Amino acid sequence: MGKRKRILFIINPISGGKKKRGFEKRVMEDLDLALYDPEFVLTGHIGHANELATKAVADDVEVVVAVGGDGTINEIASALNGTDTILGIIPEGSGNGLALYLGIPLNERAAVKRLNRFEHMTIDSGVINGLFFFNMAGIGFDASVSDRFANDSLRGPIGYLKAVLTEISTYKPKQYVLDIDGDRFEREAFMISVANSPQYGNNAYVAPQASVTDGLLDVCIVHKFPLYTIPMMVFHLFNKTADQSEYVEIIPGRRIHIERTYIGSVHVDGEPKAMGKVLDIAVNPSTLTILC
Repeated sequence: MGKRKRILFIINPISGGKKKRGFEKRVMEDLDLALYDPEFVLTGHIGHANELATKAVADDVEVVVAVGGDGTINEIASALNGTDTILGIIPEGSGNGLALYLGIPLNERAAVKRLNRFEHMTIDSGVINGLFFFNMAGIGFDASVSDRFANDSLRGPIGYLKAVLTEISTYKPKQYVLDIDGDRFEREAFMISVANSPQYGNNAYVAPQASVTDGLLDVCIVHKFPLYTIPMMVFHLFNKTADQSEYVEIIPGRRIHIERTYIGSVHVDGEPKAMGKVLDIAVNPSTLTILC
C-alpha cells in the first residue's frame, strides 16, 4: 500500500448558517482512510482559513479541503494558488457558486465520498487590485448586496434574497470607463460582474458562456433596466440566458481596467472588500488544482 495523502479539513463553523457539529465523525465514516490521512481544524476569525492553508502548503500537506462557502474557499484557494497543493471543497455556504459549477454535490456525505475518487482539474484564477478570485468579482449593485448581506445576521439563500430586495428599490446605476484588452468602453451600469465561472451561486448564471479553463474572464455589464422587467431578468439568470437579455452586455477579456466615480465595496467571491476608484483585473491561467 502506498503512503497515505495528508488531507486537512479547514472548517468554517458559521458558514451558510449550517451547523458543523459532528462533521469530523461523519467524515471518518465516508472518507477512504486507505488513501487519506485526515486532520481537522476550525477557523476562528476572518483570514484564519488563509493562515491555516498557507501553513499547510509550507508543511507539504497534499490536499486542503474548504468546508464552508465561497468566502472560505477564496481564503484557502488564495493560499494554494500557484502551488502543488490541491483544493477540495465540501460546500456549506449560502450560494456555493464554484462548487455548483464544478458539479461537487451539495450533500455533505456525497461531497466527502467524491474526494475518494481523487479526480482533479486545474482552473484559472482572477486577480483584482491584488486580491485573488476564483468564481466572480463584482462592482455596483451586487457589491452593495454583498455588503448588506455580510452585515446581516440572517444567512443562507433567504438572507441573500432579503439583501437583494432591500437594495434593488433604491440602488442607482453609476458611470464607468472600462478598458478591456485595449478597447475602451464608457457605460452607465447597474452592476458589472467579472466572471471566471458562469454563476454567482444557487444556480443563478450571470455569464452563461464563462469557463474556468479558457484563460479569459467574462465582463458582464448589466445596464439600467425598468423595475417591471425584474421577473424577466430573474428568469434569464436561472435559465442560463442572461446573455440574451437586451440589458446585458458580455465582453470577454484577459486584462481589464475599470475607472469609477466613487470609492466603495467590490465583492470578491461574494465577500465585500473596500477598494478605490481604479480597479485593475487580470486572469491567471491554470493556477489552481481542485478535486472535483
